[in-house]
Amino acid sequence: MATIYYEKDIHPELIKSSKVAVVGYGSQGHAHAQNLRDSGVEVVVALYPGSKSRAKAEGDGFCVMNVPEATDWADVIMFCTPDVPMSKIYNDGVAPRLRDGQLLLFAHGLNIHFGLIEPPKNVDVAMVAPKGPGHRLRAEYVGGAGMPALVAVHQDATGQAKERALAYAWGIGSGKAGVLETTFKEETETDLFGEQAVLCGGLSALIKAGFETLVDAGYQPEAAYFECLHETKLIVDLLYEGGLNYMRYSISDTAEWGDYTAGPKVINSQSREAMNGLLKDIQDGTFAKRWIEENEAGLPNMKRYREEESKHPIEEVGKRLRAMMPFLKTKEVPV
Repeated sequence: MATIYYEKDIHPELIKSSKVAVVGYGSQGHAHAQNLRDSGVEVVVALYPGSKSRAKAEGDGFCVMNVPEATDWADVIMFCTPDVPMSKIYNDGVAPRLRDGQLLLFAHGLNIHFGLIEPPKNVDVAMVAPKGPGHRLRAEYVGGAGMPALVAVHQDATGQAKERALAYAWGIGSGKAGVLETTFKEETETDLFGEQAVLCGGLSALIKAGFETLVDAGYQPEAAYFECLHETKLIVDLLYEGGLNYMRYSISDTAEWGDYTAGPKVINSQSREAMNGLLKDIQDGTFAKRWIEENEAGLPNMKRYREEESKHPIEEVGKRLRAMMPFLKTKEVPV
């Protein structure tokens, strides 16, 4: 049975009596910093010189320090930077200045799990990973609900690493929703797998394949868009609220019958074999190695993928249709 911690299990004074530096002010960092501040925690934002996020962090009322200065100042250092540059930020600005008893926190376990960052033995190393993007973490905090998070301990130098990490989770509001105890290995491997096989890679490919199948068969692209992409949100909302059975209860009998009979034809033994291959590449470090190599090469394939996908017909049709839906708060990728 999984261990889940709530506010009643947590000692907030452990974080309220600490000075916290949040490294990064992007997708996750802005929400961590703002939630901590609103919870009464003393917090600064740590950025490299020339960071594009500096003006935003200062505009939001934060003291911004460079990373070495923040390391000297802080008791707790939370890394909210992208995975690939994180090890350089750590090695250049943090590692030379660490002192006994500091707590290093990570919002994702990749750098620790694959040995890209190797902290000294005199500091606590733990993870607090909210289960959602930063803007939702902030919105749930402001709304009073909180977002679930994961907690894991890699190294316990003080004997209080888990308690300190849980207190940090309280500070960002996750104590209200529940904090699941895990390991760096489990979080890293399940997170990467979920993104690739289901949430991003799998879902995107399934939507495009459905759209293309209908259009190739002569149906209107607009009708295919509504059926294969637009209505996805309706199903996901039902899944989010009550799981698979509630979704099936809420849809029509015809749709439910299609779920049972057609789903296994699309996601079958061949699909599962492909998923197992993805998981193996994640577990043995192949994916991490390739991703780091892609970054070191200047992201040539990533840029190509972005360019190709932005021109897919489903994007062109969708942009036109979304502009005709006044009830949507439509969003576009910044140029």
